[in-house]
Amino acid sequence: MAKILIRAMVLPMTGPDSFYPQGEIAIENDRIVSVGAYGSVPTGFIPDRILELPNDVVMPGLINTHTHAAMTLLRSYADDLPLMPWLKEKVWPFEEKLTEEDIYWGTALALCEMIRSGTTTMLDMYASMDQVAEAVLMAGTRAVLSRGLIGNGPNGKRALEENIELVQRYHGAGAGRISIMFGPHAPYTCSAEYLRSVKVEADRLGVGIHIHVAETEDEIKIIQEQYGKTPVQWLDELGLFGGHVVAAHCVHLTPEDMDILASKRVCVAHNAESNMKLSSGTAPITELRAKGVILGLGTDSASSNNNLDLFGEMRSAAFQQKLKVNSTALPAYEVLEMATLGGAQTLGLEDVGMLAPGFKADIISIDMDQPHFYPRFSIPAHLVYVAHAGDVRTVMVDGKLLMEERKLLTMDVGKVCQEAETRAKRINVELNG
Repeated sequence: MAKILIRAMVLPMTGPDSFYPQGEIAIENDRIVSVGAYGSVPTGFIPDRILELPNDVVMPGLINTHTHAAMTLLRSYADDLPLMPWLKEKVWPFEEKLTEEDIYWGTALALCEMIRSGTTTMLDMYASMDQVAEAVLMAGTRAVLSRGLIGNGPNGKRALEENIELVQRYHGAGAGRISIMFGPHAPYTCSAEYLRSVKVEADRLGVGIHIHVAETEDEIKIIQEQYGKTPVQWLDELGLFGGHVVAAHCVHLTPEDMDILASKRVCVAHNAESNMKLSSGTAPITELRAKGVILGLGTDSASSNNNLDLFGEMRSAAFQQKLKVNSTALPAYEVLEMATLGGAQTLGLEDVGMLAPGFKADIISIDMDQPHFYPRFSIPAHLVYVAHAGDVRTVMVDGKLLMEERKLLTMDVGKVCQEAETRAKRINVELNG
């Protein structure tokens, strides 16, 4: 049995006042045994290894509640466009050229970036999700995976079958590191009949649903013209809500929409930077929080962001709400909660998102001994308003080190980058000559 003791500054995310300037965390196998001040380790706990990180803040791993990992292959390929032209003229033609191997290596590239920036869990939606699952198993991270389902497309029926097969093959894989949801793309790409079929299968298999909702004004207009309702009201009328649902974006909401999301316990994945870049708008995060909606943070894809850095996402999310509401909106600790415990709750994960006895040992450390972290008046403020991806020193999932001293231990970064470069450039030549 592997036993590890970490000594560092500890921010357990168990409450705004919980912080150990000289703390320690005892880990046995994949679980946390104890968290507290120096000397709090239970009597008889003899570690196999001690990680001395006196200048680091140790905290729960970050949780990315909405992304399309393999779209790293489209990073900077289609910039400065609105959502619909971006999708129809650039993204979808590129994606038609992707092979299963391309998706594997694009996902591997995303996982390299996520590990190096302190993200230990993602909720992903894409195609060829068996390849995504294999990349996750190789990297050692945690993931919730959903097969993207465009019900109005020619392969909508087959895609739903693939999502069912994904549940059967990978739900609980990697000693529980992988779980599966269904991924209907959006209200405007799926018919009522198709969405009802998705709901039936998700309920039958006991898994959740991951869907884009109310992302753009174009979507609002399309659904209003077709059904005379907002996307949220239409999905509610269909009966899609009621189980575990993660609604990505939720930018354009009426007060009635927000009441529906709150009453049906729909979780919202907020993607501030993608929403800004595609000019989708500013989600009413302050209002949703006031109504008790569970909120997580997502990066969306590297094509619409263009990175997977959740530290940057925290900063943007906070600043955007302060600009929209006032300077007191979404304070630092609340944003940290969205990136950790809120993210875990959004994904339905009960034993990650905080550092506490019995929780999974999904842990990161941030090197605070750098000029931009002095003076240290507020650790939460530094993590949200100052920190960036390159400050992460250590990453652990299930008690296993994935990165130490900024060196990835489970992935060959050079090979992954070269594979991604070669494959992306091949598709660009096929499309553009």
